[in-house]
Amino acid sequence: MQKKIQIVQTLLDALPFIKKFQGQTFVIKYGGSAQVVEELKAKFAQDILLLHTVGIKPVVVHGGGKRITEILSRLNIDTKFIEGQRVTTEEVMEIVEMVLSGDINKEIVSLLNNHGAKAIGISGKDAGFMKARPKDFAKFGYTGVVEQVDAQVVDNLLQEGFVPVIAPIAASSEIGHPGFNINADLAASKIAAALKAKKIIFLTDTPGVLDKEGRLVSTLTKEKIELLKQDGTISGGMIPKVDACLEAIEGGVEKAHIIDGRVEHSLLLEIFTSEGIGTQVLGG
Repeated sequence: MQKKIQIVQTLLDALPFIKKFQGQTFVIKYGGSAQVVEELKAKFAQDILLLHTVGIKPVVVHGGGKRITEILSRLNIDTKFIEGQRVTTEEVMEIVEMVLSGDINKEIVSLLNNHGAKAIGISGKDAGFMKARPKDFAKFGYTGVVEQVDAQVVDNLLQEGFVPVIAPIAASSEIGHPGFNINADLAASKIAAALKAKKIIFLTDTPGVLDKEGRLVSTLTKEKIELLKQDGTISGGMIPKVDACLEAIEGGVEKAHIIDGRVEHSLLLEIFTSEGIGTQVLGG
């Protein structure tokens, strides 16, 4: 009986958050272990279904860098990185699109549909909803920077009750162009801003932003982020994550979250509990 009472209490504790967020759009950047470990994949799908069921509108943006590198290696196609960004030749771009749009995207859509969510997969090329320009063509090739997001395309899917699953490939205004490979974190932040999302949540393989003693920093602002970058506390792969958070906040998103996707039901723990489990980034 005590266990049943605890279950009811958990539901009651979540109720204020469910009421607060009903009808709001949440953009979720899906990556890391949560995207490859079978058990975590199932928990993620359950979380998305629950969010959708209680009236929240989740939009999933995914990456796939490790799988792309694996396929390129298998095909003996050279790939290199500059400043943490993949150099995308025309040959590499073909594989990037095949893996992201044709492989990973459909795998996630099937996962969500099999758990009862009504998911649909798209890339930025569909209806030309995400357009980009070269980051620096001489240096990075077809690696792009998002210039425009047509929010209406995704809004229409949300209104029809779909969970959009978005591959970070962008279109070009040039006819016959192969498109652009977009950093998934930055694609997610641009999409969140265009959709006027309530939250953007990044699933990672770390508990969040950690201080020099390895303790979780629960709340950050732009000023605090700049200080932590300067003293080296925020470095390496965490820099693009916090930059994407700030870009989303500056674009009008209320809160950005960096959470540990290795924790089962991390999305629900962050959204429906007062304490949360990761780092939240606020405006101001």
